Amino acid sequence: MNLFKRLFTGSPPPSADWQPLQRKPAHERVRQQWLAQAVYLNWMAPYFKAYHYEKAGLPGSRFRVQLARQEHPRGAVFLYDPSIGPGNFQHLFDFVRDRVLALGYHLGAADQRTVQHESYQETTQKYFLKPQPNDCSSSGRCNQRFGNVTVDLVSINGQPGFLRLASNPFTDDIFTPAASFDELVDAIFNLPSPTPDTEKLIKQFAKL
Repeated sequence: MNLFKRLFTGSPPPSADWQPLQRKPAHERVRQQWLAQAVYLNWMAPYFKAYHYEKAGLPGSRFRVQLARQEHPRGAVFLYDPSIGPGNFQHLFDFVRDRVLALGYHLGAADQRTVQHESYQETTQKYFLKPQPNDCSSSGRCNQRFGNVTVDLVSINGQPGFLRLASNPFTDDIFTPAASFDELVDAIFNLPSPTPDTEKLIKQFAKL
């Protein structure tokens, strides 16, 4: 399988059409409980630590992160761990979207598609987030923050594979320079460490 060779590049077959990504009301009710009980704390700080360990080339992180080696788009892949559970990983994907929205973004698109490869099936859920267009100075330059941001959840044969976070800054002079990808990761993932109480909730939300 050459999946991990194209975490940030590579094209699906042209027959793979994007469809609107929609959540059922029951899913949203469970997600609200997950948010209210701060279950996300179990993974945000550990993934934040894993990101910086990977950047520094250090071993010993509990979770795995891979970094984009090209400049555009800038990004990172947060690999799924079985200890998380598919339900929690799905909620984590939506939570990362919410964290980006809180940074002055709006949701440009929410889509999904399934691609049948020769030896496996790949399903991608994608959020495309754009900076609010009304944050412009009197000089006419608009604050692009981190540029356009995409958040993907990729599953293989129905099982979670990874979350992919990427930013693609604008290069036009009408925009202010983009903040760094490190700052984006910090703004999203740098949260308090989990507590014994939040750790006890992992199993409750583990299943989809």
